[in-house]
Amino acid sequence: MKKTAKPSKLSNGLREKIEELIATGVFPPGKKLDEIELAEMFNVSRTPIREALIQLNSTGLVEMRPRRGAIVSSFDPKKLYEMFEVMAELEAMCARLAARRITDEELEELIKTHKECQKKEVCENPDLYYHKNEAFHLALYKASHNSFLIEQAILLHKRLASYRRLQLRVRGRIQASLKEHEDIIKAISSGNAELASQLARNHIIIQGERFSDLMATIQNI
Repeated sequence: MKKTAKPSKLSNGLREKIEELIATGVFPPGKKLDEIELAEMFNVSRTPIREALIQLNSTGLVEMRPRRGAIVSSFDPKKLYEMFEVMAELEAMCARLAARRITDEELEELIKTHKECQKKEVCENPDLYYHKNEAFHLALYKASHNSFLIEQAILLHKRLASYRRLQLRVRGRIQASLKEHEDIIKAISSGNAELASQLARNHIIIQGERFSDLMATIQNI
């Protein structure tokens, strides 16, 4: 069986740049993403651009259509909200299982990733915080010891990546996120599965003002 080539660091960076341009509306739904134009925009060859578009296709942000190439998928606020609802439940399940199954080494890793998020230079940079925050959530997923759940959580996490990054630009969100991480760790450490589940769910779900803030951020950047 032939192994799939691992995306390069360059293509991963390009994916992040393109997904943010999609999330902020610079590349609107239905726009054709021409490899040559993108290569010129980012001053790179077509190969990492193609790799980045393939990654975006796997997350649903881009559709690869025969004879048309890559097209930006339609943006639907209702679907976005529904995706965050599902993500919240997956994270809640991970936290509940982690509270029962986490090892001492995994708990140390979860605390370590949280401390990385707390660093001053990280808190002052939403994009840098996003990457450290991502490590925290991946550590949480792994602590569930449920391979299928981990797979699905990572898949949807990647699908929502650009929107989760934008959410961190809302004023005060990083500070609130840190406090929520701390509470989740305490609940998991004490073995309180139901509290850990509730806290993890609330950490992800975007209702009322939080959803309005995210929509405003998307529209105004």
